[in-house]
Amino acid sequence: MNKTLFPRDLFAEFDRLQRSMQEAFERSPAIRGVGRGGFPAINTGVTPQSVEIFAFVPGLAPETLELHLEKGVLTLSGERPSVHDPADTSRNSHLDERFSGRFRRVISLPDDIDPERVSARCRDGVLHVSIQRRVEVQPRRISIQ
Repeated sequence: MNKTLFPRDLFAEFDRLQRSMQEAFERSPAIRGVGRGGFPAINTGVTPQSVEIFAFVPGLAPETLELHLEKGVLTLSGERPSVHDPADTSRNSHLDERFSGRFRRVISLPDDIDPERVSARCRDGVLHVSIQRRVEVQPRRISIQ
């Protein structure tokens, strides 16, 4: 008999709304960007010779992933299938935190990368992309005479 106008967990609903608003206004992350909590989770880093990107894609076959590099922007996209049959109407879901559906992550890269020297390898659910920097911009020791 006690009916309320608000959902059970009002603060969780506010949190969800705030995350949605932040995602709508944030730009795509740069190499030093702030993580947004999207799928797949991504770690990025640099060495003097390369830019290293790790995307965590458990349960996805490497051939289902698409990786593009154009004008200093790396795009990773694909689709993660649902673990539940959508035709099953007898199932009521109360909490579903596992992401499923199409995804796309975009990373802006530094200007000194060499787009011809890119390698990508996927093993144990981790996609590792290594993009070499141009040789002329790598640090080097100069001898003094």
